[in-house]
Amino acid sequence: MKKLFFLSLFLPLYLIADVVSLDINEFEKSIKNRTYVVDIRTPEEWKQTGIIENSVPLTFFNSDGSYNVSAFIQKLKKMGIDKNRPLILVCRSATRTKMVGDFLSNKLGYKKVYQLKGGILNWIAHNKPLIRYR
Repeated sequence: MKKLFFLSLFLPLYLIADVVSLDINEFEKSIKNRTYVVDIRTPEEWKQTGIIENSVPLTFFNSDGSYNVSAFIQKLKKMGIDKNRPLILVCRSATRTKMVGDFLSNKLGYKKVYQLKGGILNWIAHNKPLIRYR
């Protein structure tokens, strides 16, 4: 039920989309410039594939589909990410990052939200390195 509520909340945002998708080359340039990368997948997903080096694992949706927007935002703030700081989101295939990124942009006023095009699956398909999640 929560998933349906969340989707109904985010579906209009998904249609107006302010999140910019970065291809692999653009993504790599951004991380060299020390742009924060936040992996919003679940711990199970991190353990399964590993994570991109220097990315911050910070779950948005729990395994059961639940979420806590305020806790997520508080953790971003603790990392020093405010509404004016660039932020790149990563998930499995860029579906969740699109929804979360659009929400951050359109509802919360984050000005520079990006996502890795195709998500971690795209990263893996390009034989890019991952580190083990502990």
